[in-house]
Amino acid sequence: MTATEPPGTAVAEPEPRRRLHPLSPLLHGAKSIAVIVAALSWQTLSQVGLERFALVVAVLAVGVVVFSLIGWLTTGYQVVGRELRISDGVVWRRNRAIPLERLQAVELRRPLLAQLTGLAELRLEVIGGGKTEAPLAYLTVREAAALRERLLALAGRTSAVVAQPTGDQAAAAPTAPALERPLLRVSNRDLVVSQLLTPQAFFLPVGVAFVVLQFVMEGSWTFIGIASTVTAMAGVLLQPVRRVLQDWDFRLARDPEGRLAVRYGLVETRSQVVPLNRVQAVAATWPLLWRGQGWLHLRLDIAGYAGEPGSGDSKRSDRLLPVGDFGTARTLVWDVLPGVDLAALATTPPPSRARWLNPISLRSIGVGLAPEVFVTRWGLLTREMQVVPYARLQSVRVIQGPVQKMLGLATVYADTARGRAGQAKDRDLAEAWAIAAELAARARNARNPVATQTADEAVWQRPSQI
Repeated sequence: MTATEPPGTAVAEPEPRRRLHPLSPLLHGAKSIAVIVAALSWQTLSQVGLERFALVVAVLAVGVVVFSLIGWLTTGYQVVGRELRISDGVVWRRNRAIPLERLQAVELRRPLLAQLTGLAELRLEVIGGGKTEAPLAYLTVREAAALRERLLALAGRTSAVVAQPTGDQAAAAPTAPALERPLLRVSNRDLVVSQLLTPQAFFLPVGVAFVVLQFVMEGSWTFIGIASTVTAMAGVLLQPVRRVLQDWDFRLARDPEGRLAVRYGLVETRSQVVPLNRVQAVAATWPLLWRGQGWLHLRLDIAGYAGEPGSGDSKRSDRLLPVGDFGTARTLVWDVLPGVDLAALATTPPPSRARWLNPISLRSIGVGLAPEVFVTRWGLLTREMQVVPYARLQSVRVIQGPVQKMLGLATVYADTARGRAGQAKDRDLAEAWAIAAELAARARNARNPVATQTADEAVWQRPSQI
């Protein structure tokens, strides 16, 4: 009997080590080849010629596929008790044991090549992870869905009792999700229009006209020049196009366990299950060009979602509403944070002397202490609001810069498990200490409603120890 099993529980025999799908080397190789071709510039093609360029790509492609095949032969996974053990590596062998008690979520992804071949990959998010842990790429969709539910059940994220599969039971597991309550489906038309209402889309025609004018005046239309121009224009459009592809057919639902089920994507489809107790904050953003349509977008800060190194926010698992009206956003916030009405979150601006630090945007800054959440707002052209439940606060800090000291101001920072979540910027010094003390007391009471009045008074009397 292992230390993790309760007394009297029979310990099952460890299941055999399983390999990924046999097509995995080809899919990994195809991605690597695409990266190699992209790294070889137009200038390289013009210097060596098309035939030599194709020969170099073919030799590199064979090498990549062989290397991926060796990697597939040395990669395997197995569930032992409440651990997921993964071994991989070609030059450097790695053996990882992931305690499922630390598992927060398992995401099922299907890039374009995986969709064409009927495969999927699993990405694990664990507590304290600096990046997405142990991606399993690739499995069949049935195997990936069954393994995700099993891992979540063993981690205690679901109430299902999952038995250890044997033989072909994992491959025969059903893929249909349990009954879910649909919450939202974003219109693809609204998604496209919202990305047309971005600075990139607005200024692209101006840039194209300028480049064409330069070519006409100079009378030079070289292949390198045209290719460079097309590449530059593609770079300008990359972000809005990527947003459309990522958020295509965005759907939200609540599963029988009360979790938030999120599905979206066109070229790469993604399916996530978000436990609501891991939500650290909700942020609302009103871009300048969207206000004419009355649109905004919502995102979540979720503990345990580390994202991908160097990928930026676009790869984070934080979507709640890519685009929608205020009424829809109000309903979603109420569903994620029960009792929180987005329309009733009042805030107050800093004192007038803070205008020396915020000469233009003073009235766009505000802070509020609602009964359930800490509210902050900022932004002049793009307006933003952050809503943090008191129970998610981990620490409260009062910071004074040199100019703030001269003006008698300070900023209060509220931190969650995801880092800095809210800030009361440039408040009067006495008010800043009062806000910090109130946040500390409300956070403690939200996590422990029977907190004594004596402890609350101690916080108010000694704000310097917060």
